[in-house]
Amino acid sequence: MIAQRLWGPIRFRPQPARLARATVVAIFGGLAAMAFVRILDEHVSNGLSLTVSLVSLVAVLLLTILWFSRLSERPRSLIGYPALAALVVLVYLPVLLLADPWPVMPGFLAGSLLLALPPAVSLPGFVAVVASMGLLQTLNSGQFGHRAADVAYVCISTAVVGLVVFGISRLAQLVTELHVARVEIAQIVVMQERLRFARDVHDLLGYSISAIALKSELAHRLVTKDPDRAGAEITDILSISRQALADVRTLSSNYRELSLADECRSAKWVLASAGIEVRMSLSEPALPVPVGTVLATVLREGVTNILRHSKAERCEITVAQTGGTASIEIVNDGAGTLSPTADLIGGEGLRNLAARAGELGGALTAGRIGEQNFRLRADIPLDQ
Repeated sequence: MIAQRLWGPIRFRPQPARLARATVVAIFGGLAAMAFVRILDEHVSNGLSLTVSLVSLVAVLLLTILWFSRLSERPRSLIGYPALAALVVLVYLPVLLLADPWPVMPGFLAGSLLLALPPAVSLPGFVAVVASMGLLQTLNSGQFGHRAADVAYVCISTAVVGLVVFGISRLAQLVTELHVARVEIAQIVVMQERLRFARDVHDLLGYSISAIALKSELAHRLVTKDPDRAGAEITDILSISRQALADVRTLSSNYRELSLADECRSAKWVLASAGIEVRMSLSEPALPVPVGTVLATVLREGVTNILRHSKAERCEITVAQTGGTASIEIVNDGAGTLSPTADLIGGEGLRNLAARAGELGGALTAGRIGEQNFRLRADIPLDQ
């Protein structure tokens, strides 16, 4: 009860990689235990042979679990070949001492060959180990005699154990790799969601905050000169603030749809409030929602940049459709304060817009035109 209060319900949830390794150890240990029981039962009278066999059994088990079953997790090196040679000695020495092929440990050797060597070498080696056990069963005298059934039993058991060693080891490695891949995918998804949220905050609120700042400055200048107009500007600020609040609430679910027509009217109103002459050429048929939303977002960012980074007096906004592509182009003057090399790479907002356009198979271009003009253009395919 105390533990549950401190840490919550106690549940056995081992990590997949640990569970896979524990499965490998349990299965390999069970196979080794079978061989151990047989050695004790049939060769307990021969102390030296029994000791050598038990030591070999433990060494084979440790080599297989700690090295050969984990080869894909580390670079292959020259250590692997002496280890493989030691495994051969440890497997065949008890067979020669006991004059009786034990059907479990040779399977560890056969499976380790499949794990450690390329198929061109490991497959013939696997067959050679299985055949050698059959041959030794035929040559040695023992409890099982020389019957064909005994030879078949030794060969089949060696092959099956070898395949079990190979299959379980590979399965554990795949489980580990899958677990690592799932963790990486989860991290990528979280990172993408963070980028989406940051991009949406910038695109949705940058425009509203710029408009609020502009109208606040205008209302501050007019509060004594023209109180009525200052009151109207404050009313507009309240309206924009409410819209910004609604935009923030939509971020918790997903990016909201934007109306290109509404954004055009809003952009004209905001730019006109800043004393900028606006010319609009709109040819807006029914656009797919994703296309209209991206074009509206481009318009928002373009207007925000005009208000923040230029001393524009004129602005031309063109929305058109050519063939299967919808486009928006924003050209303004007053860009003399910008760096002559200002382009798409310069701003976070423009990078966000480029990402949005790229998601729909479109393209975004931005850059200086002459000495004083700046152009922002987006082209989006309609087949969404």
